[in-house]
Amino acid sequence: MTQTLPAHELTLSEVEDRFHLRDVLNDPTFFPEWQVGLPKLTSLEQENLDRIRTEFLYLCKYKTLEDLIKMVVISPLLSMAGFYQPPIRPALEHRVDVSLQEGEQTLWGRIDILGLQQQLWVAVIESKQAGFSLKDAVAQTLFYMCANPDSERPTFALVSNGSHFRFIKLVAGEPGRYGLSMELSIHRPENELYQVLAVLKRFVALAQG
Repeated sequence: MTQTLPAHELTLSEVEDRFHLRDVLNDPTFFPEWQVGLPKLTSLEQENLDRIRTEFLYLCKYKTLEDLIKMVVISPLLSMAGFYQPPIRPALEHRVDVSLQEGEQTLWGRIDILGLQQQLWVAVIESKQAGFSLKDAVAQTLFYMCANPDSERPTFALVSNGSHFRFIKLVAGEPGRYGLSMELSIHRPENELYQVLAVLKRFVALAQG
């Protein structure tokens, strides 16, 4: 069921207060999973990621439907990472319509939030307006991660708009703690989809362990 939520109802500060969270953004030891111990990609995986990046950059030259971007980038990434293979299975999906006030302009967007076994989450932003960035979806994603906690193990998420990617780690507790990765982009000269896929594969391995 679609629900409409003004952005001010789900600010990061309000999510922190509601779920007694504190950020550990300045602690490099809290979230090593997105940087160290990543699996090595095969040459075939790298070739596929190069092709995905080339196709995406080509489509960006035209007025492309948001659903097509998801098909070209997000779905292949999740498939290559093993999100659609046993024992991983989609468990929960929310579609949230959000609005952001930028001066006198109201920006509208939609966030699809997919939960997998309550430990892996994927949030995909859909908006035709450039003002809707990844940071606008972090609070909404944390909200669903906190509302469906895994108290035994850390919870991880990917937030993406199809071209930019950011990872979240949440550890439940009193208080709960969360950290964010740096933002990775498909537009940079080096194909950062390599790291995105490696991190996703690492998350899948952690969930299976």
